[in-house]
Amino acid sequence: MTDVADLPTGTGLEVDVAGNLARVRAEIDGACAAAGRDPGDVRLLPVSKTHPVAVLERAYAAGVRLFGENKVQEAAEKAEAFAEADHPDLRWAMIGHLQSNKVRQVATFAHELHALDSLKVARGLDRALAELDRTLDVFVQVNSSAEPQKSGLAPEDVEALLTELVDLPSLRVRGLMTLALNSDDEGAVAACFERTTALRDRLPAELLGRELSMGMSGDFALAIAHGATTVRIGQAIFGARETR
Repeated sequence: MTDVADLPTGTGLEVDVAGNLARVRAEIDGACAAAGRDPGDVRLLPVSKTHPVAVLERAYAAGVRLFGENKVQEAAEKAEAFAEADHPDLRWAMIGHLQSNKVRQVATFAHELHALDSLKVARGLDRALAELDRTLDVFVQVNSSAEPQKSGLAPEDVEALLTELVDLPSLRVRGLMTLALNSDDEGAVAACFERTTALRDRLPAELLGRELSMGMSGDFALAIAHGATTVRIGQAIFGARETR
C-alpha cells in the first residue's frame, strides 16, 4: 500500500497535476505488471472532489476525460462550467452516496454512478433518465468491510438488487464497487477486495458486467492485485483536498 508520506502535501493549485498523473499511471502499470495483468484492463478515475475548475482544467490538458465527484451540486456546477468551455468529450462519475432527492439532477449530467445501493434510487434514476433519453452506467456498492457507518449493500443482499435492476433499461450495470477497510493491516484491506471479487465471480453474468471499481490513493496497487478494473485516485493526483 502507498505510504501517506509519499502523497502530495499541497493542494491542487500548488501541486504538479500533470506530473502526478504521469507518476500514478506509471505506478498503475507497475502494479499490473506485478499482478500479471494487462495495464489496458485497469482504468484510472481521477477524483477531483473539492478541487476548483482551474485545477481540473490542468488535468484535462494532461489528457483526463473522466472526473469523479461525490457531491451532486459541486459536480453539476463543474459540469456546467466545462460545458460552457466546450469540452464535449468530458465525462462525470458520481462516486458518493446518492440520495433519492438528487436523482433528477444527477440524471442530467452524470455518465457513471459508482455508489448504487438502493432500489428506490435506481427506479428514480431510470425514470429521470428515460425522460431525458439518456442512460447511466452504474456500479452496485458493496459494504465489503461490514462497517456500519459505510454505505453499500451487504454481499448477501446484492443479487436481490441486481435482479430488480434488470427491469430498469436506462441503467447499465457494469459491475461492483467497494471501499476497503481504512487500515494499515494489508491483509484486512486485501480481504475486502477479495470478497468483492469473489462476489462478482459467483453472481450470474446476465445480471451485471464484470468490472470492479475498487482501490484509492493508498491501496490501489493492492486492489489491482485483486482484480480492480477502475481505481479511484484523488490525493495522489491533486494533493490534499481543498477546504470549503
